[in-house]
Amino acid sequence: MKILKVQALRGPNIWSINRKKLIQMRLDLEDLEQRPTDKIPGFSERLEAMFPSMYSHRCSEGAPGGFFSRVKRGTWMGHVIEHIALEIQTLAGMDTGFGRTRETRTPGVYNVVFSYLEENVGMYAAEASVRIAEALINGTEYDLAADIQKMREIREDVRLGPSTGSLVEEAVSRDIPWIRLGTNSLIQLGYGKNQVRFQATITQFTSNIAVDIACNKEQTKRMLEQASIPVASGSICVDEEDLKATIDKIGFPIVLKPLDGNHGKGASINVSSWEDALAGLEYAKKYSRRVIVEKFITGFDFRMLVINNQLVAAAQRVPAHVKGDGTHSIQQLIDIENQDPRRGYGHENVLTEILVDRDTLDLLTKMQYTLESVPEAGEIIYLKSTANLSTGGTSIDVTDMVHPENIFLAERISRVIGLDVCGIDIMAQNLTQPLKENGGVVLEVNAAPGFRMHLAPAEGLPRNVAAPVIDMLYPPGKPARIPIIAVTGTNGKTTTTRLLAHMVKNVGYRVGFTTSDGIYVQNHMLEKGDTTGPLSAEFILKDPTVEFAVLETARGGILRAGLGFSRCDIGIVTNIREDHLGMNDIDTLEDLARVKAVVVQSVKKDGWAVLNAEDEYCVKIAGTLQCNIAYFSLDENNPVIQSHCKKGGIAAIYENGYVTIKKGDWKIRIEKVTTIPLTIGGKARFMIANVLAATLAGYLYGFKTEGIRLSLETFIPSAALTPGRMNIFSFRDFKVMVDFAHNPAGYLAIEEYLSAVDASKKIGIIAGVGDRRDKDIRECGAIAARMFDHIIIRQEKHLRGREADEIINLILEGVGSVNKEVTYEIIPKEIEAIKHAISIAEPGAYITALSDVITNAIEIVQSYLDKEAGLYEETVAEN
Repeated sequence: MKILKVQALRGPNIWSINRKKLIQMRLDLEDLEQRPTDKIPGFSERLEAMFPSMYSHRCSEGAPGGFFSRVKRGTWMGHVIEHIALEIQTLAGMDTGFGRTRETRTPGVYNVVFSYLEENVGMYAAEASVRIAEALINGTEYDLAADIQKMREIREDVRLGPSTGSLVEEAVSRDIPWIRLGTNSLIQLGYGKNQVRFQATITQFTSNIAVDIACNKEQTKRMLEQASIPVASGSICVDEEDLKATIDKIGFPIVLKPLDGNHGKGASINVSSWEDALAGLEYAKKYSRRVIVEKFITGFDFRMLVINNQLVAAAQRVPAHVKGDGTHSIQQLIDIENQDPRRGYGHENVLTEILVDRDTLDLLTKMQYTLESVPEAGEIIYLKSTANLSTGGTSIDVTDMVHPENIFLAERISRVIGLDVCGIDIMAQNLTQPLKENGGVVLEVNAAPGFRMHLAPAEGLPRNVAAPVIDMLYPPGKPARIPIIAVTGTNGKTTTTRLLAHMVKNVGYRVGFTTSDGIYVQNHMLEKGDTTGPLSAEFILKDPTVEFAVLETARGGILRAGLGFSRCDIGIVTNIREDHLGMNDIDTLEDLARVKAVVVQSVKKDGWAVLNAEDEYCVKIAGTLQCNIAYFSLDENNPVIQSHCKKGGIAAIYENGYVTIKKGDWKIRIEKVTTIPLTIGGKARFMIANVLAATLAGYLYGFKTEGIRLSLETFIPSAALTPGRMNIFSFRDFKVMVDFAHNPAGYLAIEEYLSAVDASKKIGIIAGVGDRRDKDIRECGAIAARMFDHIIIRQEKHLRGREADEIINLILEGVGSVNKEVTYEIIPKEIEAIKHAISIAEPGAYITALSDVITNAIEIVQSYLDKEAGLYEETVAEN
């Protein structure tokens, strides 16, 4: 077997709209295509022995053991690898159960698709599953435990922490979208101007001053003391002299902890001798130059969590410990405790495995124990000096037992320090009595407190402490999303996107949009290039200034990684024509329609899909949708339009020279086509179709007809506003048009337009694109022969795996298939081709440059036009 490609899909995709996180592996079975599982001796038995838990895989049988039955009867290895990839993730603590395996049109080559929770783990599982399958086929030993441990380690490196994860889960439950900003815990909730950010449990509203105060334990203690809040007596020490003075003042026992420490690092608890105090000082100074020395307060360790100045949870924290049984050693008791299914690696489970470290050994030494000591039955052996869950501690929920006076105290502390999310550490005998009565004290106030002890306590009620944070970030009535209109199709996407963006801007929104030539916010280009994929969409959605997004969405990005958004308000499919066929398993128009359909399938249920009623594949897509549907057509008598409107549906049509909205039997005329500049006086019918799609989308979103009309009248096609979309340059004696048409459908649209153009001679500059099918390149040549009197063929770029001569010969075959007198010449370089066309242009000539590099062509033509106007004398630069 050979892995040809592994890719991660992160948004709605061709396999599933709802299951966004999928791994897609292209796998060549090679000779195994002829060897299904029932033809491999012992394979089924070895598989069941390695993965007995796979009995739960129902597969198509729909019952436990179903997959094993399939393997015994015979199934293909791609199917087996799909199930292995899912199972090893489950064994590593990431239970995810969606998978698909489909053969491609290349015999023996399969797309193996399975879900993942962590992308890096999913990518690892893809390769590991193939290795495991090969070992099972060959009957060789395989270290499955090593793979599972490796996946756990990868997950711990890349996963969101339990606090961050709980906030994301709560946001998702409220249909709030989220984006991870980088690889750490910085998260964006919402899109565009409605976004908020947080990192761990620090939000964008958390006061920077408050965080500084909380991180400065000395300052915190001083402010609390001045506010009559009980704190432990003590001071800051930097050397032995300070330490001695402090101990003389407060006496033993003491606590030493680094001033700038966290998670209990560098702390020494219940120190009762000068020698231990010196050792504790040196230990703490490994983490901070200044060390807090305080009176050790006897009692229990409590954490009170205050969010938005309200107490939401309280927990008693218990340091990691074991209970003696009179038989086992301390090390054996630790090993037994770590077998508790609630304990796991890192943050994978409710509790963390207990690891032996310096703190553990120091505590045992104080009790005159070693790891080999056998404690008496019932004796509690504490293994950590702090109660942090990350070091194996446990928690007990005590929220319902907190005395009202202590609730008042905690909420007051959050205001004194100024934190919106505040963790307060308290040492006291209990929280059922006021601290001033039971001698309890506040030890610390924490910015970015951990939530795990409250979300999943070892004892007591779990508390959904993420909910009040999301309530604070998104109070009732505050939206999280911005409107999104997504545009796809074969031709017309960019023009439709730009026209819609113009419309959105005119009605008062700050618009961000992506096109095949760049990313824009309010017509300011921020990134140049083909930006029609998911990363470009995310770029716009991450921009805090954007109020409305219009996203051109091409097939390549959908196939590569899925959509860059979870859903949209309106989706548009302009048309589905022959283009990019024969690539990435997209071989037919049905395949292409399946890709384009992803955009409109992601429309929210009360949103709208805008479809081309004249395109049979668009009409077929309508049957797969769960949202509202509207159609557009250049023919008001189109049967799809007629049937749709009879049922009360909405459509946009071209009738009696007008762009018109039709609702049932009613017509709302928006504007006369001849007054819409984009249509070139109504001659460019394919531009009228783009106008209909954009007009219908604007109307459905709720834009007033006056705003739509004004936008249509003021959207002037030009090299600046619509680069490469019928950019016409009028010279003194002839005209030059530059257009991005690069497939048969685009050529046909240009042919239709040129048929209405009166010219003494029509000259065409054309080129092929190497990754198109032979028949598509030939057809472009044939259409060029029909619409031009003279053709200049150039071919210097976009060879994409072919030789230039091969592409040129295919074009010439197409040209030769047309029964018409047409002359041609071959000039490889585009600059030279355009210069030559201009040099041979006779009065009344019409030059059409169908260019795949629009910027170059426009710059060349513009320089000649400027030269003719006498603006400058420079000659066109040579390549």
